[in-house]
Amino acid sequence: MTSDYVRIFDTTLRDGEQSPGCTMHLHEKLEVAKQLARMGVDIIEAGFPAASPGDWEAVNQIAKSVGTADGPVICGLARAVKSDIEACATAIAPAAKKRIHTFLSSSDIHIEYQLRSTREEVLTKTREMVRLASSLCDDVEFSPMDATRSDIEFMYQMLAIAIEEGATTLNIPDTVGYSTPEEYAALLRGIIENVPGAADVIISTHCHDDLGLAVANSLAGVRAGARQIECTINGIGERAGNASLEEVVMALETRKQFYGLSTNIDTTQLTPSSRLLSACTNTQVPPNKAIVGANAFAHESGIHQDGVLKHRMTYEIMSAESVGQDGNALVLGKHSGRHAFRHRVQELGYSFDEATINHLFARFKDVADRKKYVDDRDVEALISDEAGRPSPVYELEHVQFASGVNAIPTATVRMRGPNGEVKIESAQGTGPVDAVYSAINKVVLTPVTLLEFAVNAITEGIDAVGEVSVKVVEGKHKHVRGVLTDKAADAKVWRGNGVNVDIIVAAAEAYVSALNKLLKARQERLKQETTARMEVASTAPGVDLFGGSTLGRYE
Repeated sequence: MTSDYVRIFDTTLRDGEQSPGCTMHLHEKLEVAKQLARMGVDIIEAGFPAASPGDWEAVNQIAKSVGTADGPVICGLARAVKSDIEACATAIAPAAKKRIHTFLSSSDIHIEYQLRSTREEVLTKTREMVRLASSLCDDVEFSPMDATRSDIEFMYQMLAIAIEEGATTLNIPDTVGYSTPEEYAALLRGIIENVPGAADVIISTHCHDDLGLAVANSLAGVRAGARQIECTINGIGERAGNASLEEVVMALETRKQFYGLSTNIDTTQLTPSSRLLSACTNTQVPPNKAIVGANAFAHESGIHQDGVLKHRMTYEIMSAESVGQDGNALVLGKHSGRHAFRHRVQELGYSFDEATINHLFARFKDVADRKKYVDDRDVEALISDEAGRPSPVYELEHVQFASGVNAIPTATVRMRGPNGEVKIESAQGTGPVDAVYSAINKVVLTPVTLLEFAVNAITEGIDAVGEVSVKVVEGKHKHVRGVLTDKAADAKVWRGNGVNVDIIVAAAEAYVSALNKLLKARQERLKQETTARMEVASTAPGVDLFGGSTLGRYE
């Protein structure tokens, strides 16, 4: 299906969330989904509903809140398995526009070693499962997983069957990032020319970045006739990640005369989207990241500076404003008011309710009292820290510590618990951070293992704002350099961030943030298990509702 319009299929909330360390909670997924809708993406792949009750709930809530008649298509992923497809259909049901995306491996190495199947069985399953998906949803996308390492004639057969059974989009994934632009373009052209009905459906790209070619392959794909690109904000995703949404969109926009193609993306929302995702996942965007990195529009070389001052286009092929970056400088300090602070936060691309603004402003004032100048990096560090915090189970109200040469490091903390009860505990340690953490442990009474402790100066100077990030796992475990070595090697890792001029306070805030995430997840898990037991008890006592299969990951 040829046209000059390219659909942007965002899989940040599905494939992107599979990136190690990028797991998001429900409220974070909803915020990202709303921002994707504001940005104008055509399709949001909201998750993998059959993976867990939590994933089903997230997809369902996004379908309810974002899947309006004038909003994006809400898509869910499903293996070519009856229960997966049915779970997907129920999860996306509230959306006005919905899509089931089902997949099945097409390469011989996957068929033999992962599926333990045969080509004939794969073709049969393709027919049955695409037919089922089409009976439950008018919009069905089919993907032959590991397409770029598949026998081309066999894949043609799979795709022809999918079209016969009602698939409206054929996604051709470079699942392991193996292909080159020339090969990938040739593959897509071959599909369009040789698969019956392929010219009447949408051909889509889904490229991984294992060789650093995801964006190049995606763009080669649209040159070959694809009219949908699957991508993620900041390029996050399995292993080395996916094609970066901001990069493919700005390539099509900046080189419009070359590609002759357009999208529906409001490019001024690219930087705000990048920053929001970075805050939700606690992952920093590299300064040299194209389009949204801190250095994307920065010039240090004297020759470059001279050229830009004379004419901006001498060294910039797009403007910072076109991607949502603001070159205006607003100096913030201890004399700044709430209005100026709110305005700067909005200029940076964030939107918060009044209560959150007030809390951020109070934290900003605390920083401003200790620094002569607060720049955008300080403000964004505060915002990132705030966005990464769940609603607290425990609140750190006060921390005090003493340490020095020939002194015993000692710390006292005051914390407010889940019932509003205030507890005060003191402890000693090998250093001030150890003492603070020991005191916190006495209050929270949840054994954890600290896997990683990292300190980063956000700005320059002796009064720099410090950022501490920690990783913890529940329980006491053996580990070497942050890697678990005992039987709990696959235990869930919880991250926490803290930002403060006082690095020990930042360390305490980071630790409490990680503990709160762990405790909130435990509460949600217990709630789900209780609900499940109640449902089972009312229908089939003795049945383990969530027992059974272990779900694999796609692409």
